[in-house]
Amino acid sequence: MSLRTSAKRYARALFDIALQEKTDLAQLDRDLTALASVMRENAELLHMATRHGVPDTVRKNVIDAIADKLGAAPPLRKLLVLLAEGHRLNLVPDLAVAYRERLLAHQNIVHAEVTTAVALSPEKTAALVESLSAVTGKKVDISVRVDADLIGGLVATIGSTVYDGSVRTQLKKMRTALTLEQ
Repeated sequence: MSLRTSAKRYARALFDIALQEKTDLAQLDRDLTALASVMRENAELLHMATRHGVPDTVRKNVIDAIADKLGAAPPLRKLLVLLAEGHRLNLVPDLAVAYRERLLAHQNIVHAEVTTAVALSPEKTAALVESLSAVTGKKVDISVRVDADLIGGLVATIGSTVYDGSVRTQLKKMRTALTLEQ
């Protein structure tokens, strides 16, 4: 089983337990993100926490100290201990991503990555969010980047769906249509 698949299973279990215990889901997300950041920045910590030669009591004490510093909720503490005992703390970064995806789905929010030819004004960004919300039927969280190669228009990606209204793509379609007619 891949690390990503395992992380998704743990994220689903953590989310379901947090819902059941009425834990603050957003705070749990922030805690997981902070923990993933700590683990990425401190390779020694991850190495120590996953090495087989380290006694379980030492590993548990380190995890408890980190959880205390974060003020982690009981479901997250239990999961961290479980991961530490199984030498699976390397799953935490993927687990944080999978948990966030689950949280956003629960909140009926989708993330849209939008690429435009020019920077959008706040008014145009708000109008775009409104349009994408109408298309998806969900709240839209948007991230915008500029790519002058698009010439004009924009490309919006939501999950695996791509809405391409760029001038570059329209020109390519015209070129293809004109070469086929000859």
